[in-house]
Amino acid sequence: MQEQVTVLYTAGDIRDRVRALGAGITREYAGRQPVLISVLKGGAMFHADLLRAIDLHASVDFMSISAYGEGSSGVVRIMKDLDRDIGGRDVIVVEDIVDTGLTLTYLLSALRARDPASLEVCALLDKSVRRITPIDIRYRGFDCPDQFVLGYGLDFDEIYRNLPFIVAVKDVGALSRNPAAFVSLLGPDGNAYR
Repeated sequence: MQEQVTVLYTAGDIRDRVRALGAGITREYAGRQPVLISVLKGGAMFHADLLRAIDLHASVDFMSISAYGEGSSGVVRIMKDLDRDIGGRDVIVVEDIVDTGLTLTYLLSALRARDPASLEVCALLDKSVRRITPIDIRYRGFDCPDQFVLGYGLDFDEIYRNLPFIVAVKDVGALSRNPAAFVSLLGPDGNAYR
């Protein structure tokens, strides 16, 4: 099944890019204490690694949102809200992937209404070719091609989040028919190949 996927970003590629993003945030937020907000679940792995790459007193919080419906008529619902007030704080929304931008646009609007001192986006993957709503992504890991991707927090039916690299799936139909089809990407002990 490994011929069904292509590795887009190796574990080393991701590690190096996350370190560079962390260094940039450290430099630009010197003397400040930003709040890094991760959108669960996909962004959790990137969020943790990015936090470790930032040499500042940063805090974290989490949100969970659900988008349903199709296109611009889709509805976004907050499933888990922030634990703390972000009024007057420097906020960085940490996303695993930005696709059409519709859900993120809603989220940013909801966060702006809470009066943060500043609000920026840090996305590991920017699938800019699919953008419907313009979004300013200040910190971008990789410009992602228009392909279905798995790994490093990105899943299909809650599988593959633990891969330390990101792959593009060539046959999404095969994956839909058998979500465990690419489990061979995992080692015999169930851990991702390093």
